[in-house]
Amino acid sequence: MKNYIVNKIVLFAAGTMLFSSCDDLFTPAIENFKDEEQMYEDASYAQGFLVNVYRCIPGYYDNSEYATDDAVTNQKTHAFLTMATGSWTASSYSPLNQWTNSYSSIQYINLFLENADKVNWAEDEEVAALFKRRMKGEAYGMRALFLYSLLRAHAGVAENGQLLGVPILTEYQDALADFNQPRNTFEECVRQIYADLDLAEQYLPVEYEDVTAVPSNFSETAEAYKYNRVMGQVSRQLFNGLIAKAYRAKTALLAASPAFQDATNTTTWTNAADAAATLIDYKGGVAGLASGGWTYYCNTTEINGLGEGINPPEMIWRMNIAASDNDQEAKNYPPSIFGTGYMNPTQNLIDAFPMRNGYPISADPAISGYDPENPYAMRDPRLAQYIIYNGSTGVGSGSATIYTGSGLGTDDGINIKETSTRTGYYMKKRLRMDINCNPSSTTKQAHYIPRIRYTEMYLNYAEAANEAWGPKGTGSHSYSAYDVIKAIRQRAGVGGTNDEYLEFCAANKDEMRKLIRNERRLELCFESFRFWDLRRWKENLNETAKGINWKADGTYEVFDVEQRTFRDYMIYPPIPYSETLKYSNLLQNKGWN
Repeated sequence: MKNYIVNKIVLFAAGTMLFSSCDDLFTPAIENFKDEEQMYEDASYAQGFLVNVYRCIPGYYDNSEYATDDAVTNQKTHAFLTMATGSWTASSYSPLNQWTNSYSSIQYINLFLENADKVNWAEDEEVAALFKRRMKGEAYGMRALFLYSLLRAHAGVAENGQLLGVPILTEYQDALADFNQPRNTFEECVRQIYADLDLAEQYLPVEYEDVTAVPSNFSETAEAYKYNRVMGQVSRQLFNGLIAKAYRAKTALLAASPAFQDATNTTTWTNAADAAATLIDYKGGVAGLASGGWTYYCNTTEINGLGEGINPPEMIWRMNIAASDNDQEAKNYPPSIFGTGYMNPTQNLIDAFPMRNGYPISADPAISGYDPENPYAMRDPRLAQYIIYNGSTGVGSGSATIYTGSGLGTDDGINIKETSTRTGYYMKKRLRMDINCNPSSTTKQAHYIPRIRYTEMYLNYAEAANEAWGPKGTGSHSYSAYDVIKAIRQRAGVGGTNDEYLEFCAANKDEMRKLIRNERRLELCFESFRFWDLRRWKENLNETAKGINWKADGTYEVFDVEQRTFRDYMIYPPIPYSETLKYSNLLQNKGWN
């Protein structure tokens, strides 16, 4: 057994074919790897396996909006731009490819799980037992997370007509393993995710908080101070039971969606609604919806006051706070305030925002109040909160006014510079307005990036509940899709106390579905949902991205910015072509040959 662990790690690094590491996964260098006995005695080294895996969690802001009807980018060679305009193939690079990153992480997790029971986690036996329990729970939860990422990115109808997922790996694969594994069915992958989440919930507390009395389901110790050392607030932002519940809800919603409806898939809309309701109930029902959740990214007092791993009311899970940062602002501010304007929202998205009274702008103007000559007046407050449009004021720390027309004489105008907008709009969401990007007087502020928001869970429930029981049906719960959407709209200042358009939609499941999907589009815009939502709904992927060009006389012209050229089969992304070349049992999704 001498050097067994060392040999496994080195073989993994040098000999693996199907899997390779995410960035810097093999740190420290090979010569610093420790042998089996040293690993078992060095708990921090063993814990490093999980630390590396946390670093590989897919980013929340992946900017996949560039390949949807919500936005384009001014980065001419960006991978999402080339994907959306006809250059997406199974062999081309895709920033959405999760194959390498997720399988590398699963390999590390499996290696950790095979050896976790042998590690001397602490001198105190009770504390050691708690550490082992927590880290095994984290590992099972993270394995579910990465399998979910693989399923979302690579599941689909294969060349043989079957709905398939990806190969399931629950054991470490060394260089001598058979890597030519077939894809498991979609159903088998969902069941494996649930099984790992069951174990995570069994091993972990719902949240990491200090206690005065040890919870009854933790028999390892009766001493609160020992429990708190391992399961208390010091462990906040590690994978916990609540996060496991959220991934169950995310998985169930994906599985219930139209793109994955199949006789072999047993997940129902009821399953998805029930899973999301668990999170809503924990939050306190519909009334628990965080009042400031829709502006989580710029709630400056709240953000500046965060510490000790505490979550804002909107967050189930988040990344660590960057205490002094201006990355998002530098990338997305308009050029006149020293940004590079990467994210350009489309006219399509702007048109999706209703009027303040709740009616869409496509409704009878006599009812909605929409004025095409003054198109931003009396609109949903989320429009001004999330989008910088022509005439937007108070932008950036200098409270600039932004003019986006190509002939209005500013660098913010359409296509004036490489950093200018292509659509007549800039993204405001994700940005703090108290940051100065001027190189001569730069200021930075605290930021955090979400991993899971409660609002997503509320929207998941609304979608699933409407499909399962209709707009006002509640199943076994005390609230309906209607109740959730009403609360979300009221929070944003839409519809008032008598939301007539919501009442109209609530009389018909199909109309309610449209409203729910639109609310999801608005609430989660620029948070990397739209690309996946369009695909799981089997919606049109090829809506032309449009923009607006304002003229000096106050008139404007709506114009086509970017054509989308996705094929029908592209609702399911491909298995990487290089993998299907190497492994004959690995079937490709239909159409990607």
